[in-house]
Formats: sequence, structure tokens, C-alpha cells
Amino acid sequence: MEEIAGLDTSEHELMIMNGYDDCIAGIVHRFGQEPIVCYDLEKVLAKLQEDGMTYDEAVEFFEFNQIGAWMGDKTPCFIAHHDQGES
Repeated sequence: MEEIAGLDTSEHELMIMNGYDDCIAGIVHRFGQEPIVCYDLEKVLAKLQEDGMTYDEAVEFFEFNQIGAWMGDKTPCFIAHHDQGES
């Protein structure tokens, strides 16, 4: 059994972003499709900023190199948390 960020990956082959295990929000299960890894968008952007990017540079890098990198049906997804107080 292999684990990534505490998630059992023995049943399905999951595509991950190297160096971002601490940004994993969970696994998304979809009808008729293989599960995929879901990353916390804010944690990904924070990690890019910790590596020396400004917020705007982090967003640009994310949009082009991470969310913009389609690698097939197992491409990870990203979740942006919605504050219940927002309308």
C-alpha cells in the first residue's frame, strides 16, 4: 500500500504534483471515471509564494503550469473554498 499525504493509493493510480503533498485536499470520486487528486488552491498559491513568487506571479504560474496543464483524465483538480458568509 502506497500513501500520499495519508491517502491510500493502492486501489487507483493517482497523478500527483511533486512537492505539493501538503496541499492535497482529498480525492474526488466521479461517476464512471477514475478518482483524481484534489489540491487546495490557496495552499498551492501559498507554497508558490513561499518559494519566492509574489501573489500575482504565483497566480500566473498556477494558471499556466498547474491548472493549465491538461495531462489526461487523471489530471488533478483544485478546490477554492467558499466562505459561507459570502453572497
